[in-house]
Amino acid sequence: MLRDRYEPQNLFELVAALSLKMEPALAQLDQLLADDVLFQSVRADLAQRYPHTQSTGRPSTPVEVILRMIIVKHLYGWSYEQVEYQVSDSLVLRQFCRVYLEAVPDDTTLIRWANLIRPQTLHELLDHVTELARSLKVTRGRKLRTDGTVVETNIHHPTDSTLLGDAVRVLSRTLKNARKVLTDQTALSPASFRDRTRSARRQVKRIMEAARLRGEEAADKLQSAYRRLIGTAQASRRQAQRVAESLKQQADERAQRLADKLADFLPQVARVIDQTVRRVLGGEKVPAEEKLVSLFEPETAIIRKGKPARPTEFGRVVWLDEVEGGIVSGYRILDGNPSEKDQLQPSLDHHIELFDKPPHLLAADRGLYSDDNEGYASGRGVKQVVIPKPGAKSAARLTHEKQGWFRRGRNWRSGIEGRISGLKRGQKLERCLYHGSDGMERWVGWGLIAHDLRMIARATAA
Repeated sequence: MLRDRYEPQNLFELVAALSLKMEPALAQLDQLLADDVLFQSVRADLAQRYPHTQSTGRPSTPVEVILRMIIVKHLYGWSYEQVEYQVSDSLVLRQFCRVYLEAVPDDTTLIRWANLIRPQTLHELLDHVTELARSLKVTRGRKLRTDGTVVETNIHHPTDSTLLGDAVRVLSRTLKNARKVLTDQTALSPASFRDRTRSARRQVKRIMEAARLRGEEAADKLQSAYRRLIGTAQASRRQAQRVAESLKQQADERAQRLADKLADFLPQVARVIDQTVRRVLGGEKVPAEEKLVSLFEPETAIIRKGKPARPTEFGRVVWLDEVEGGIVSGYRILDGNPSEKDQLQPSLDHHIELFDKPPHLLAADRGLYSDDNEGYASGRGVKQVVIPKPGAKSAARLTHEKQGWFRRGRNWRSGIEGRISGLKRGQKLERCLYHGSDGMERWVGWGLIAHDLRMIARATAA
């Protein structure tokens, strides 16, 4: 049964001798989280866990506790285990999270509830938090700066050999589980369930050893090891295809889950084999957009931003919109590595929809410059469009960009770089530890909501 709240208590009154109190910003954040729109949005998603979640079953962890503990997690960049420990250990956090003297929910319980929050809900919550900042006069939406960054997915550095090794390992593990489920194995030979993981590991090790060598002999060893590894992966794939057909004919629910898992996984294995054959054996340069760099996070893109420390990153491009007051008013998680020039118009449209008026100043870096973008922003009512033009500039353009308002806007735009750095350090947006596209949405969405609430709390406390 879904519970909303515990009976209110004031721990600070119970232990008055300790003179416990929240710091001013946390006290303001405590009041902000009492907002009913935030509560009801999260409650609506949690109520979908089971058909009768709201009325039957054991009393759940209250929605208010779940919401506040998720905010605390992303506010301080803690893991779920750390959140459980810190809230258990602190009377201040117990009061803030509305746990009081009840048992703090286990980290796995929090994970199960948190995974029910829909990405669309988080976008709506961020819009509401931005409106909250506007109503409290933390921002007026007169300035907008926009930029993108890369949030890495939680994968190891991809190589063809390790991807093939992962494919064989996961297929062998799934076939082992399928053997326990299949009631009638007469149509399948014992070889259909053969575990080829050890063979694949040996070939991966041979490839790593050959890659450290030099000369023509080393190249021959590398090619030979890759051929054997590809053959092992192809054999495992054929086994899995036969077993998947048998699983589909079973009425058991576990058999159907395994069949669905193989149906999702086999096309990805085929892609890995194909790109390895093309690149290693055929000597072909496979385009980045055609490469699969993770079997477990297939949406991961190969992104080159030209950074000296990280020339190539593996993750998703996240586009951020920030208004004055340090409030991140919107975000989008992009597919692949699209052109930056296409991102200005959606950011401006969202801002106008959110604030009911265009910003007085729109600032972006030179990667977003185009005549169409400047014309579109001016046509939507933006008075000062600050987008430096790359490359050679005419005398008229140089004069335009030397104006005081343009230079001030360009200097203000550079602040979003610091904002992105702070989000990566404080809200841990440098690497997403959740899984899948929805996991990326939740990781980024909760981080930005926690950041905005902190900025509002600091401004109102000051």
